[in-house]
Order: sequence, then structure tokens, then C-alpha cells
Amino acid sequence: MTERLPRYRTNNPDVDQRLVDLLDALGAGKNRDQLFEILTTAALLATDETERLDLKITNAALKEMRNAFRVFAPYRHVPKVTMFGSARTLPDDPLYAHAKDLAAALAAQGWMCVTGAGPGIMAAGLEGAGRDMSFGINIRLPFEQGANEFIAGDPKLVEMKYFFTRKLMLMKESDGFVCLPGGYGTLDETLELLTLVQTGKAEPAPIVLLDLPGGDYWSSWARWLETEVASRGLISPDDSVLYRVTDDVQEATRELLDFYRNYHSLRYVGDTLVVRLRAEPTPEEVAGLDEAFRDICVDGGVQAMGPTQAELHSHDNVELARIGFHFDRMHHGRLRELIDAVNRFASAPPVSGAPEAKPERERARDNA
Repeated sequence: MTERLPRYRTNNPDVDQRLVDLLDALGAGKNRDQLFEILTTAALLATDETERLDLKITNAALKEMRNAFRVFAPYRHVPKVTMFGSARTLPDDPLYAHAKDLAAALAAQGWMCVTGAGPGIMAAGLEGAGRDMSFGINIRLPFEQGANEFIAGDPKLVEMKYFFTRKLMLMKESDGFVCLPGGYGTLDETLELLTLVQTGKAEPAPIVLLDLPGGDYWSSWARWLETEVASRGLISPDDSVLYRVTDDVQEATRELLDFYRNYHSLRYVGDTLVVRLRAEPTPEEVAGLDEAFRDICVDGGVQAMGPTQAELHSHDNVELARIGFHFDRMHHGRLRELIDAVNRFASAPPVSGAPEAKPERERARDNA
């Protein structure tokens, strides 16, 4: 039987067949459509008379992503927190100890810590988590030192040339995020993270903005966001629920853990947003959600449901309880409020240290 090729192809039958033959020679049995399209892109670059600099960017980015995917793959089912913050924070700064304490608290609950592998807050997070529970994604810069001592030489250290591939891996692999005071880089990472969650380009996730006790870095930032951005209608009023400002390590830890108390994951199946839960909701709880969140439903409302055919076919967390609705795909702050609501259900299980493995978590990223 002739293999059905993706619509994206070179449109040169001989070249397309050679790409299929190459996949056969490599023993590629899964995801052949994606692999074929990657090879197609490389073939088309060869015929586009692409400039050398553009090819070098493409080459380096693809190699970096391939290596990072390989490093993270064995730990994909372990919950992770990414920690952002200033490289200039010194080890004797109280903020360093604050970051270290939070990473240690989460590591004790089974979470791994991911940072940019440099000095300052990045080192504090890895020191607190310990080498076995740490990942580092280092950026190669001409004017800063390499990876910090807590991850240097570790097989879980990834080196990156480009900021965009580094940020992809810092955000793609984690189940929660903590941002501590920092400069341009930290603010860039924080705002990009919020943008991805606000637009639905990333899964909902807990985002903690952590300050020192009595500090006003993030509270001042949040006030500016409210008075200068939200007041002009540039973001929605409910976007403020996408993050939590705190100066307390225990509260930050609870924010991350509680997010997965009952909520497990989500997936779009056609027009339906399927939200997977750890505990079966009562009819009264579902009715409460339906009444409270009709405003983000395109038609109909929130209802309990079983696994869809698509989920059954792919064995995608079929043992979990579910609710579903036609989400408008716009009000992601309200979606976060719905997740908070299901986590408060009386039927929800007690808070455990780490979320269960989510082997199909990438399926939620339909917009990747």
C-alpha cells in the first residue's frame, strides 16, 4: 500500500519518495508525518537559494531543540518548576536564600527545578533543589560565565546559542513557574510567559511572582499593570488571576501544589475543551460550574462527560473524570478561575506533593 503523504511536500515525486525511503532506512515507525515535513522543509531550503546566515540560524536552532528534547525525555513525567530571576543576585542576598528555600521545599515534594543555569537566582534554585532534581538551560554569552557549579558537567545541562530556543525549553517542560525580582531578562521571560498563558498558546499553569517579605518589586509592578495597562483596556480585568504575588515561600509552594489538587490536564477535541479531573465531580458541583462559567461557553454549558473517542483511541488519561464545554478560547483568565473552582470541590482529593504523571500533556498544545 502506498503511503499517504502530508499535504506539505516538495511536490517533486522523486524527491518526496526519497524522503519516504530515508524514513524507512532510519526505521521511523511513529510520527512519520511530522518527520516527513521536517525533511521536506530541509529539502525546500535547499531549493530556495536560502542565504547562509538563515541556514545557520535554522541549523543551530534545530540541533539545539533536538538535543534539549533528548535530555528532557526521560524526565517528562516528573513535575517541574521553572525559576526566573536576576543573574546579579549575590549568594549573601536574602533573595538568594528565599529562592533556594522555595526550590528545596518543592524538591522535597517531588518537583524538579529548571533554571537558566547561570549565577544569581538561577544558581539559588539549583542549589536548593540539589543536583539530582535540577535542570539547567544555559545561554552562551561572550561576557558572562558558564553554567553554575550546581549543574556544571551534569547530563541534565543543556547549552543554547539562541534566547528563543532557550525560552522555549524553559517554558515548554514545566508545570509551574516562579519569577523573582530581576532585570530586562526576567521581565521579558515573565511577560512572555503571561502572554503565552493569556492567549492559550501554553497550557494553564500556576505562575508565582515571589518577593522578599516586605518587598514591593512585584506588588509595584502589579499596580503599574493595573493603573497603566488594564485601565486603558489593553488587557482584560480577569487577566490578573493568571499570576499570584506573594513574599512567602510556603504560600508560593501551596499555590503550585494546589493547582493540581483536582485539575489534571486539558485537551481540545474538536470544538470541545475537555478538562480532566482527579475526582468525579458531584452533579451539584457541575451545575455550579455551569452557572458560574456560562459566559465563556460559545454554546451550551459545562457538563460532566466520559472520555471522547479521540482520547480512547490514543489511551489519553481515560481513567480520569471529565467535564467539557465549548470554550470561547479568549478568556483564559476565566478559564484559570474555573480551574481554581474545581480545585475547591469537596470531592477533590487531599493535596499531594506532586501532580501525577501527565504522559499526554503535549496533546493540549493544539496551537503549538
